Amino acid sequence: MRYKAPKGTQDLIFDRAGAWLEFVARANEVFSAYGYEPIQTPIFESTELFTRSVGETSDVASKELFSVRSMGAMQAMREGATLKGDQVLSLRPEGTAGVVRAIAEHVLVPQGAAPAKLWYAGPMFRAERPQKGRYREFRQVGVECLGATEPIADAEMIIMCMRFFAALGIPAEQMTLLINSMGDESCRPAYTQAVRDYEAEHADELCDECKRRIDANPLRSFDCKNETCKRVMDDAPRFSDYLCESCSDRFEQVKSCLDAAGIPYVEDSRLVRGFDYYTGTVFEVQVTAGLGTQTAIGGGGHYDKLMGEISGKDLPGLGFAVGFERILLVLEELGIELAPESRPFVYVALADAALAEDAFAIVQALRDAGIAAQMDMQGRSLKSQFKVAGKTRAAYVLVIGPDELASGTCTARNMNTHEETPVSLDTIAEDMARLL
Repeated sequence: MRYKAPKGTQDLIFDRAGAWLEFVARANEVFSAYGYEPIQTPIFESTELFTRSVGETSDVASKELFSVRSMGAMQAMREGATLKGDQVLSLRPEGTAGVVRAIAEHVLVPQGAAPAKLWYAGPMFRAERPQKGRYREFRQVGVECLGATEPIADAEMIIMCMRFFAALGIPAEQMTLLINSMGDESCRPAYTQAVRDYEAEHADELCDECKRRIDANPLRSFDCKNETCKRVMDDAPRFSDYLCESCSDRFEQVKSCLDAAGIPYVEDSRLVRGFDYYTGTVFEVQVTAGLGTQTAIGGGGHYDKLMGEISGKDLPGLGFAVGFERILLVLEELGIELAPESRPFVYVALADAALAEDAFAIVQALRDAGIAAQMDMQGRSLKSQFKVAGKTRAAYVLVIGPDELASGTCTARNMNTHEETPVSLDTIAEDMARLL
């Protein structure tokens, strides 16, 4: 039987694996400059953590969670036992819930403390239909800030997101920043009811999914990809007409900060985020290259009640997430390579296979000095070894044979210029360090 990667997943090999490492490295470079520290949370958590945080009516909670069962839990189910909450587990569909849970569990923001500013990177999982740029296992980097109260925190989050895209090499002219305010518990209910009433009047024009959303979560219809639904929702009530004074003032301050920072944006009153925990400022970055109709490459926003849902104690938060696979499609379309800085290495070639141990000692001496080095391990001919060195982009090749060992000197060939330089075997590490 031949095994393949599960549907909707992919192996990251060679350049793509290197691109992921570089993606994370650039995230660390940008986010750490804003005071963010790394965090790693479990890949699976209590299912209730996700359903409470993203909303039970969201697509993620209702039909996209991957459940996880231990052998003990499966045996208990076969015996008719009811599983406890901590036995009902799911693979994480997003990173925010786990980070907020960790902040609450470890009391990272005690009363009066500075905000917790954390960033994460890793795989997420959703049981959705695979399509271009969307996988069942996908990778994200994201940030969460818990405890910040001022509008400037929203603006800083948006600016940091745009700086990250710039660090990846995406030109500013290829991106559009959309922003909106989703209000709070003071003004959002009235707006939600207005949208519900509007959708009920146009129910015969909506798709079946949007019809089901009318009672449970009518705002999700703004995110529907059905063209007819889009046209209907274009004329729906606008959030800006329902914002309370507090939310309106906060949103104006966020925009003022973005203006002062020279960050262009488009106010989009139809913009909603896919999870129920968002309140206040939300944003999304879209591009025109590489993604077809799926134009979003990242986004996030402000949330006030998520910590309360998880720990029972409210704490304002905000964050965003960026998908690796979608970014790769954009970069490939733009002809931009995301790769770690290549490290020059030395290839030690054998003129006589009987001298493998001598060559191995030279390789080890180079590595001990911090110089990357490789050698043949397949008994190839000298000509074949040079071909391998060329394909693997070696900076120099050292040829080791009986004459070189007898004289204590070998030749270092520059694989780019083909210039040859004699080097002493006694000072091989120092000589190669100088050449490199």
